[in-house]
Amino acid sequence: MISSERTGWFKSSYSGGSQAECLEVAPGRPDVPVRDSKTAHGPALAFSRSGWAAFVAAVKDGHIGAWF
Repeated sequence: MISSERTGWFKSSYSGGSQAECLEVAPGRPDVPVRDSKTAHGPALAFSRSGWAAFVAAVKDGHIGAWF
């Protein structure tokens, strides 16, 4: 885990309205930090670029769905 005090966080354009299930990422670094938008000052996870790309591809392909 890393500190979420980094700058440049953004939500997906698919996030919005009253949706509470949002992740934020902070691009432009060697790693890809990810945090829960509801706890902006909480911890963040750092993924390798290839690990993040594999995760995004799995979500897009429907291999990872919502668990709530």
